[in-house]
Amino acid sequence: MAPRVLISDELSDAAVRIFKDRGIDVDFQPQLGKDKDKLLEIIGNYDGLAIRSATKVTEKIIAAATNLKVIGRAGIGVDNVDIPEASKKGIIVMNTPFGNSITTAEHAIAMMFAVARQMPEASASTHAGKWEKSKFMGVELFNKTLGVIGAGNIGGIVCDRAVGLKMRVIAYDPFLSEDRARELKVEKVELDDLLARADFITLHVPMTEQTKNILSREALAKTKPGVRIINCARGGLVDEQALADALKSGHVAGAGFDVFTVEPAKENPLFNLPNVVVTPHLGASTSEAQENVALQVAEQMSDYLLTGAVSNALNMPSVTAEEARVMGPWIALAGHLGAFIGQLTDEPVKAVNILYDGVVSEMNLRAMNCAVIAGILKAANPDVNMVSAPVIARDRGIQISTTNQDKSGAFDGYIKVTVVTAKRERSVAGTCFSDGKPRFIQIKGINIDAEVGAHMLYTTNEDVPGIIGKLGSTLGAHGVNIANFTLGRAKAGGEAIALLYLDEAPAQAALDALRALGVFQQVQPLQFAM
Repeated sequence: MAPRVLISDELSDAAVRIFKDRGIDVDFQPQLGKDKDKLLEIIGNYDGLAIRSATKVTEKIIAAATNLKVIGRAGIGVDNVDIPEASKKGIIVMNTPFGNSITTAEHAIAMMFAVARQMPEASASTHAGKWEKSKFMGVELFNKTLGVIGAGNIGGIVCDRAVGLKMRVIAYDPFLSEDRARELKVEKVELDDLLARADFITLHVPMTEQTKNILSREALAKTKPGVRIINCARGGLVDEQALADALKSGHVAGAGFDVFTVEPAKENPLFNLPNVVVTPHLGASTSEAQENVALQVAEQMSDYLLTGAVSNALNMPSVTAEEARVMGPWIALAGHLGAFIGQLTDEPVKAVNILYDGVVSEMNLRAMNCAVIAGILKAANPDVNMVSAPVIARDRGIQISTTNQDKSGAFDGYIKVTVVTAKRERSVAGTCFSDGKPRFIQIKGINIDAEVGAHMLYTTNEDVPGIIGKLGSTLGAHGVNIANFTLGRAKAGGEAIALLYLDEAPAQAALDALRALGVFQQVQPLQFAM
């Protein structure tokens, strides 16, 4: 019996044909995504669900999807899918992360031109029968300095286009390698340097705790007078009220925004200001991009339903069904090891060295590598998955090496991950016990035995008396409950580490209080997807 796929949002006829040509039974109801009751009623009849952004795949929908095997999102954003619930039900969630990169990059370039030459205002004036040539004096892009914040997939395309326009391009990206910067023909700089030098600034980073308000009021004050700012990435990267104030004062000469902190944006501090170009989140809205992601999701879903091949999955590595049964706990461990180092590393990664020992060395190491790399990169880019991670690592010039060896110690198998930056090497090792639960067994060469939890705290200090008491009492004073507490040290009186498994994420006040004690070199909260 042929697999059945429901398409509940608008997809192109060509995408529908891909399903049909490959023997999939397709039910094309492009308005169904807006009728959650009807969707809930019929979702149990389908093996696959193809969507865009209108369909909300909630916990309730997933609970009713008794036969669903795969959800395919034509596009990158999956905020409308409850991925944890899908994972619990064994439903693969796929997206198409690279289908609209060129379109979004071109929109940013178009915004730069529009702001530089005040095109929307000049057009409106001319339509009104005015002829105000002297009013709309613009600036050239030629020979100007463009500051690119985030030189990943989309940012890299913007760099390439700007170099072609003969702009001087500087880039701030903690994960951009020197080799990749040379390949892009850009100068890698720190953020403050970019702010001081750039005539135009364009943002191409995801929205994370680290990037939220990266252009804050303080950062905007450091920018070059007359700067023009473009944001076609994510709302919330720029303090919109601070930018509005800077535009009114004349410090910022213009801005082009396609994304906003609150969307749909019915009102905003940037609206109706002179030389501010705004569009309603059109970055991916070209016929080519919409067609590309539709075709890609149809191909990916068909491949999985007919052959079991997995591409661009957000909640599963690219492995066969038999491999997944055996490798599942080890893949989870690999992701945790990567996430541990990723959350501790705030500088460009030059190389990742992965050692597989014992039983794990005989498994599908390519999938395991993807899990490690995705774990590392997710700290800076939550959109990374196990399929896109190697591509992003390659684009950033990160060298990946693996070593596999026969059983060499007390464990049947273990994984050790070492990350190399320009300043240091950092390593962590872990294993899986017979119950399938992952454990950290070594950090920085110091042996430990720590269960992995969703919320953890990592500290380092000099091995002196009284540290444990201060750590416990300070957390207790801030209402933080410790589920498990693991200690290790290199030698008596040397470096010591602690890894705490907490009931919930510690509040910032608790972290500040620990740091204020002056006895810890590091106090780092950690989050792990469980």
